[in-house]
Amino acid sequence: MELTVFGATGGTGTHVVRQALEAGHRVTAVVRDPTALTVRHEALEVRVADVTDPRLLEPLLRGRKAAISALGARGNAGAGIVSVATRAIVEAARNCGTRRFLAVSAAPVGPVPPGESPLLRTVVRPLVSRAFRPQYDDLAVMEEIIRSSALDWTILRPPRLLDRPLSRKYRRVIGGNVPRSGSISRADLAHALLSMVDDPTTVRQPVGIAR
Repeated sequence: MELTVFGATGGTGTHVVRQALEAGHRVTAVVRDPTALTVRHEALEVRVADVTDPRLLEPLLRGRKAAISALGARGNAGAGIVSVATRAIVEAARNCGTRRFLAVSAAPVGPVPPGESPLLRTVVRPLVSRAFRPQYDDLAVMEEIIRSSALDWTILRPPRLLDRPLSRKYRRVIGGNVPRSGSISRADLAHALLSMVDDPTTVRQPVGIAR
């Protein structure tokens, strides 16, 4: 299948591109700096585009099976770009008929899962939420933009992301967050994103994903 990946040079996005190509898919990687993407493949098309302009994104989405967004702000100072870019992606996807859209959010944007430990519920989660509040606020706006669209969306909410090898050993909770979880590798998050493209149970659902 043909996929368009946004945030393709980021930690998760690079894994999405690489794993999609290894699975035999054709990938359009949307980037700001093409030299930042080290992956090379005959089925890979690298395109430089302003991700905030839906008119420029339409040709990169037309005819694709799905769009995948692994966009993320580089620190609190960069917060705001994800929601702005998502609004443009959603508009472009709607205009060109690409219905499937998967995006990465974060576990603190979702609800506290039942059975969560008191330490995580009352200490760790509030501290993390305060420390990264601008980024989580941006992701919350992103989620609302996606939820209000007519697309066949899936929002993934991982906890802390680690640079570790692909294990394929992770848990997911459709409609909620994974309890008693602290991390997931970027490689496993990418694997989960690709596995959900054709999974009807995840359509128009947030999905908690964690080790």
